[in-house]
Amino acid sequence: AGPRPGPGTPEKEPNAWGQAIAAVAVFGALAGALWVAPRVMPADDTTPQPASCSSGEHEELPKAYNKTPQPVTGEELCKALNRPDLAKLLGTPEETATTASGTSNTAPLTDGKVAQPEAEVTFETYTVNVSATYNDLSTDQYVKLMKYGDEKDVKTLTVLGRPAVFASDHTMKFEINLGSGGSGGPVEQGPLARTLSVALDRKDRGGYFDVTVWSTSGALPDDSALLGIAEKVLPAIPERTVR
Repeated sequence: AGPRPGPGTPEKEPNAWGQAIAAVAVFGALAGALWVAPRVMPADDTTPQPASCSSGEHEELPKAYNKTPQPVTGEELCKALNRPDLAKLLGTPEETATTASGTSNTAPLTDGKVAQPEAEVTFETYTVNVSATYNDLSTDQYVKLMKYGDEKDVKTLTVLGRPAVFASDHTMKFEINLGSGGSGGPVEQGPLARTLSVALDRKDRGGYFDVTVWSTSGALPDDSALLGIAEKVLPAIPERTVR
């Protein structure tokens, strides 16, 4: 063992270069951590996410669907309608869907014998509904029936090579009281809705798709918006077999 340092022996000073290198290393590590953190840590994103369609895999379909050649379901309609560009097609590209749903119902006043699935997507400005009615009514017969109803601005045209018709009618507003008795209020006339009805196939053998748009304010988009929706959504709907 060597001699102990005496009181007059100077202590070894810290290496200035070593301290500088250590400081740079620590600073680099902190900078790296700050650069990596936003990429590995979950971001605090408050952007509203678009609504998704609820799954209807275990939904029991009405008997009318068993008697209809390959009918589409409400879930399939919802997936076709709830497109990322639907708001843009409506002319409100900054909006996000708040609700999206699909149901596999039957047409009213048919005693449950006509399948009529539908889907609906709601935005802040507009609500869009798409339904499929599997009856034997051709577009020509449908237009004749409109003349006996309250439909307005009826206009025939061709969409995707199929007979189609535009028409306007008021929605119906009603209230359901879930309290004692389950009674509801009187049915009232709601805002005007615009509908584009398109035959299920080019030969117009019966049945049609309805693309309907309305808003609580009563404002309606141009007919070109409904045409754009139909031209995008209808080809995405599974086709039924030829009957």
